[in-house]
Amino acid sequence: MERVVIIGAGVMGCACAHRLAEAGFAVTLLEKSLPGAESSAAAAGILGAQSEVSGPGAFFELCLASRTRFREYARELTELSGVSIGYEDSGVMEVALDPAEGRLSVGRAEWMLERGLRVELLDREEARRLEPALTDHMVGASFFPDDHQVDPVALSAALASAAARLGAVFRSGERVRELRIGDDRVHGVLTDAGLIPAEWVVVAGGAWSSEIRGMPRLRTAIRPVAGQILQLEHRPPLFRHVVYGYKGYVVPRADGRILMGSTLEDRGFDKAVTLGGIHRVAGMALEMLPGLSQARFTTSWSGLRPATADGQPLLGACAVKGLLMAAGHYRNGILLTPITAEVIRDLMLGRTPAVPIDDFAP
Repeated sequence: MERVVIIGAGVMGCACAHRLAEAGFAVTLLEKSLPGAESSAAAAGILGAQSEVSGPGAFFELCLASRTRFREYARELTELSGVSIGYEDSGVMEVALDPAEGRLSVGRAEWMLERGLRVELLDREEARRLEPALTDHMVGASFFPDDHQVDPVALSAALASAAARLGAVFRSGERVRELRIGDDRVHGVLTDAGLIPAEWVVVAGGAWSSEIRGMPRLRTAIRPVAGQILQLEHRPPLFRHVVYGYKGYVVPRADGRILMGSTLEDRGFDKAVTLGGIHRVAGMALEMLPGLSQARFTTSWSGLRPATADGQPLLGACAVKGLLMAAGHYRNGILLTPITAEVIRDLMLGRTPAVPIDDFAP
């Protein structure tokens, strides 16, 4: 049985572990904290293949392919792990607050309609009939009925449980010191506890992936971009669709929780929640949904998105034999979880992935 070490046990690492253990590999996951406790748990969980991607191309197709898998993926994970991942057919409303945003929204809708995707262009009255909580100071909205949502914390728990039930071994609190590479192939990973030999290593360390010693030269480095999120509660729920604007988003959960985010801050590995960040996020949300002023504030947090210089993830095999990358997904990590795991599994089994990945080569 071939041995695999996965560096990182967020949703990417656990999803890869799930698929690889299922395929018969002996999988060990290394995580410096708790599985799913970093960027995965800090996300909002929008499956925004249309609402979050700015233009057509290979990345857009990757996002679409992953979104189409999510309904069955949710059923599969719940069945295997016993954990519901909070998959909801909520749809996303992209709100335009002024004529300039309206023109951008129409332009994006046009090329999506040409691609054969579902988009509904709504004027102010139509948008407010669909979602009465929206501000009347808007010009219209685009509605993406096929963009849904999941609960990232529940997804992380389900993936970790699924991987463990299939035999994956978790080593939490174990820091990776360096990759062991020789004769143009990977031989394992050196940690604080010593060498872990392996025929395959998958780097899924999120914003920390470029920090690993011994990493070969990559197409682009991965850097952390902080994002602050606020959580409110309102019962009964104030609105039911994810509301997306040009300054941020607001995500309603079925239980009355409301997530509002998010800032984009290039400040290294600093995860502080700041007064300025709270002010920006709250102001954005109230501008679109003024009724939120009566919601109860419960908590806030900040996560570190793994960003690349060219905006494309590092996905696939490196020049070093046996070393693969599953990192740099930036704002779309939750959305791209099922397709990333599928690609990594297929490459390790010698199969051609179902979607083109040349643009994402490490």
